[in-house]
Amino acid sequence: MNPSKTKVFLRSLFVSYLLSALLLTAIAFALYKFRLKESQIRMAVDLVYVLSCALAGFLAGKGLRKNRFFCGVLAGVLYFAVLLLMSVLIHQGLPAEPKDLAIALGFCIGSGVIGGVLS
Repeated sequence: MNPSKTKVFLRSLFVSYLLSALLLTAIAFALYKFRLKESQIRMAVDLVYVLSCALAGFLAGKGLRKNRFFCGVLAGVLYFAVLLLMSVLIHQGLPAEPKDLAIALGFCIGSGVIGGVLS
């Protein structure tokens, strides 16, 4: 019996956001302990996007077992959409420049595709 597509994507997003929370907590601790520079923090946050979206794509591809490329794309887009929605609600507007948002979307889609294809 195959699980529903919605259930697979919700599960993959939940696990990827759990990973994000753990990694961002580690970054916050490193910031506190080692007084990291802003460029180091930004790079670490980008790495969190990449790892989390790759995991989401991997889990979605594993769960559906077909169209893994598109599973990765959709997982990356959904991860980014939830992230953007929460940021807009918190900041009451766009949280960054459109260029930075496009780069983050590219990271999310690209790493989601890699995760999906590797699944």
